[in-house]
Amino acid sequence: MNSVAGGGSFLSFPALIFAGVPAISANATNNAALWVGNIGSARGYGEELREHRALLAPVIAVSVVGSLIGACLLLVTPQALFLRLIPWLLLFATLVFAASPWLMPKNKVAPRHAAWQIAVQFLVAIYGGYFGAGMGIVMLAVLAFSGLPSFNAQNAIKNLLSVTINGVALVPFVIARIIDWRFALPMAAVALLGGYFGARFFRRVPQRVARALVVAIGSAMTIVFFVRMHL
Repeated sequence: MNSVAGGGSFLSFPALIFAGVPAISANATNNAALWVGNIGSARGYGEELREHRALLAPVIAVSVVGSLIGACLLLVTPQALFLRLIPWLLLFATLVFAASPWLMPKNKVAPRHAAWQIAVQFLVAIYGGYFGAGMGIVMLAVLAFSGLPSFNAQNAIKNLLSVTINGVALVPFVIARIIDWRFALPMAAVALLGGYFGARFFRRVPQRVARALVVAIGSAMTIVFFVRMHL
């Protein structure tokens, strides 16, 4: 899912919660596993990354700083507050993903990042370091304004930025010892395989099919967590 359109955390994060992992630990564990998966996805889009490497430096730089801020904010958030935030964060990510086709520009421009896009990427990186579900979806919406020639090119840069954000957030999570490695290691192994082969194979999947699937899963998980919050 992350290779094709994003939204993999709509499945993996709730799965950890339902398995009994505390919310903040589940978020950090999910981050660790998907970081490895995103490495596989980024490698699967190697051709597009080499073609557009001139665009990478500024968005990578702000992603590093923003992710570190977001991860540190998570570590000081009380568990009870974070539990109440989860359904709202999932709702936000699902709505952005569903609306993203209408946010994309119609006119073609030369590939570049405007100043506002770099600023938004900084905010997205803070969100990614803090929670991360739907992060890739927001990045795709922003990258659509960069004049990249194809969805695959946008997805390639999105995957590389996801590697950066999740990798940087991993450092304070490891130091704080909140990652549940019993789940993180097997999840990381299968995420690496899924990320690489998904990127190679699902580049041919119609995007409307992938998007519909992600919106359906995100909506279902949002409802589930709103119900759990009021039980």
